[in-house]
Amino acid sequence: MRSFVRAAVTVMFTAGAVLATGAGAQAGASDTRDAQDTYAGCQSGYVCIYPGASWNGNRPEATYFRYGVYNLNNQTGTHRVFNNQTGGATVQLCTGYDGVGCGEKMPTWTYW
Repeated sequence: MRSFVRAAVTVMFTAGAVLATGAGAQAGASDTRDAQDTYAGCQSGYVCIYPGASWNGNRPEATYFRYGVYNLNNQTGTHRVFNNQTGGATVQLCTGYDGVGCGEKMPTWTYW
C-alpha cells in the first residue's frame, strides 16, 4: 500500500503550516489514473511540493512518501502540490499545525 499525504497548508503556503499524512483511500479501492512513473521530477507514490506556481524545472523542493504529520516551517508564497501517489490515496491541504483546518481531498494524479 502506498502512503498518501494530507498537506497542511493552503494553496498559498504560510509560515508554520502542516503536512499531515495518513490513509485516505478505501481498502481495495483503486484509481484508474494512478501514477505509473516519475512526472515532473516526482516519483510514483510520492506527494511533491514545488516552489512557485510551476514545476520548477522538474525539481520539487520537498517530497513525502510515508504516513504521518509534517509541520512545515518557513514556507511562504505560492507553491504547487502534486499528488503522484497510487491506490487512490488523497492529499489534504490544511491551515494549522497537526492537520487542523483541512480542506477537501486532492485525488491521485492532480495538483493544486
